[in-house]
Amino acid sequence: MIDRWRLAANLATLGNAALGVGAIAYVLAGNPIWAMLLIASAIAFDGIDGIFSRRSASAPAAFGRYADSVADAVSFGLAPAFLIAVHTADVSTWAPYATATFAVAAAYLVAAVARLTYFTTHAFRHPYFLGVPTPQSALALIVVLLFHDTPAFQTVQPIAVLVGTSAIALLMVVPIPFPKIRREATLRLPMAATAVALVVALVPLQFRPAPGSPLYLVALVASLVLLVGVASYYLIGPFTVHREPPGNAPG
Repeated sequence: MIDRWRLAANLATLGNAALGVGAIAYVLAGNPIWAMLLIASAIAFDGIDGIFSRRSASAPAAFGRYADSVADAVSFGLAPAFLIAVHTADVSTWAPYATATFAVAAAYLVAAVARLTYFTTHAFRHPYFLGVPTPQSALALIVVLLFHDTPAFQTVQPIAVLVGTSAIALLMVVPIPFPKIRREATLRLPMAATAVALVVALVPLQFRPAPGSPLYLVALVASLVLLVGVASYYLIGPFTVHREPPGNAPG
């Protein structure tokens, strides 16, 4: 008999990967805001995948774990790397940084794949993440881009984007514990508010509102809420994790 929850989880994983591919296509088409929105949607599908998987009566299969990591690598590794590496707006501003941009994008992708590989083979046994998970990293990258690239609430600043992206990549692979956002998680409500703020920020920006217009101000305020939410995960998250004593930690 088909396990409907397991099937739903697999379909959510497929949706995650498809949205990642769509985000890459939008980057190449010159619409990074739509790409960000699709990455945000992929984050939602990744969360739904986990909910469905935990409701399944059957034991988790290795295939599902590997498929989920591949989908995450596309949506939260490759698609964000394209956002960094490809610029069809403000080309003249980014031109002097072309080599550094590709190098940082490659480093981000390598860090994401390394983190996912370690999680898939070893760290999935822990009740927490070691290193910032790739969905949260993609979310942090979107915040950096909103303020320093597109729509550039604080003007286009390539150095700020490159330094911020490098820091995000590094924090994916450092052995610092970060919480999984589940029902009992301390940061569950703040992260839910962050998800709402992300949508509220990105949807008005699809209409390219003029600076100072009502839609622009809505997007700016929502982006500030998003910034606070992401910062809370990075700064407070590790202190909410209960680590197992060394003798009881899973292998």
